[in-house]
Amino acid sequence: MFAQSLNLLVVAILYISSFASAHNVLLPANGRRCFYENLKKDDEFTVSFQYGNRDSESNEELRGDLVIFGQNRNDILVSIRDVTYGEQTLTAPYTGKFEYCFLNERSGVATKDVSFNIWGTKFVDVNDEDDTLEGSVRKLTRLINEVKNEQEYLILRERTHRNTAESTNDRVKWWSIAQLGVVVVNTVFQIFYLKRFFEVTSIV
Repeated sequence: MFAQSLNLLVVAILYISSFASAHNVLLPANGRRCFYENLKKDDEFTVSFQYGNRDSESNEELRGDLVIFGQNRNDILVSIRDVTYGEQTLTAPYTGKFEYCFLNERSGVATKDVSFNIWGTKFVDVNDEDDTLEGSVRKLTRLINEVKNEQEYLILRERTHRNTAESTNDRVKWWSIAQLGVVVVNTVFQIFYLKRFFEVTSIV
């Protein structure tokens, strides 16, 4: 019984590690980064992504595009435009090499990066929740990927919001200092003016 449970655990780990991977790449200004996957007909391929900024001082929420091409480069199977994050599942219509590209072609930002995860299944339904070991492992893989993607999205959002808060605090600080300076200058001017106003002059 123990040996059988151990074998099931090993199979589950191998299954998960075979179909999931995570990456983070820097996008060139006005350019793109492309990757390839070899799929057989009816294989399922899922990519989830989140655009971010490697500039720790920036609080701008960056956007980008995702395009998935078929064997023919002009054959666009998926096109997602001007988004900060997303997820897309593609069922291969035929056997071949499929290219997926993250685009930064409409932006000159040189610090934009994209974090993405890819995973897939071969001739199976990822939502099939049957009682077999393979079905249970597929369900577990799908849930783990959903949690992982949500955590990565929250991390990037927290970084963006933190930068925004720090920038706002800096502006409030300098505005307060400027107001204090105006008050001090105004006070000195009033004291000097009143002193001059009440000054007694004598004519000899």
